[in-house]
Amino acid sequence: MTVLCQRHSGEGTAITNAAAQSATQRAHTAPQSIAARETRAAVHVLVVDDDEVIRRLIAANLALEGFEVATAVDGQDCLAKVATITPDVITLDVTGQHPDGWETVLCLRKCPDTSHIKVVLIMARVPEGDWIRHRHVGADAYLTKPFDPGEMIRVVRELAR
Repeated sequence: MTVLCQRHSGEGTAITNAAAQSATQRAHTAPQSIAARETRAAVHVLVVDDDEVIRRLIAANLALEGFEVATAVDGQDCLAKVATITPDVITLDVTGQHPDGWETVLCLRKCPDTSHIKVVLIMARVPEGDWIRHRHVGADAYLTKPFDPGEMIRVVRELAR
């Protein structure tokens, strides 16, 4: 499968490196519940964010819950990776680059090989109408930054069913 899209630039959101490192360490050392082990075996999530700290923080929180997690730095990287890792769910920063999140969802939906993948758009700001726009481009859900990690996990788990 080959999916090509390009364009746009994005913004980052600041979260401390210490918070991301702490979450990453917990992901590697925390005991996992039976539900987490069952989730890990079945659910693959691709985390896409141009901000490394946020990307690592989201990935660590999902890994703590037992999801198999891969990461991508922007829309183009996401589109390149979906062919090899076949994610069940993608968390996708709207303000990412090359293409932005909106265009990335459109590209995913146009291709029969990726149209079934569940997408959670993550938005730093929600201009009027953007909270509805996610449905028009084909996203399955959205979260606004800052979001509660528990809510993100709940949304990903629900979409993975």
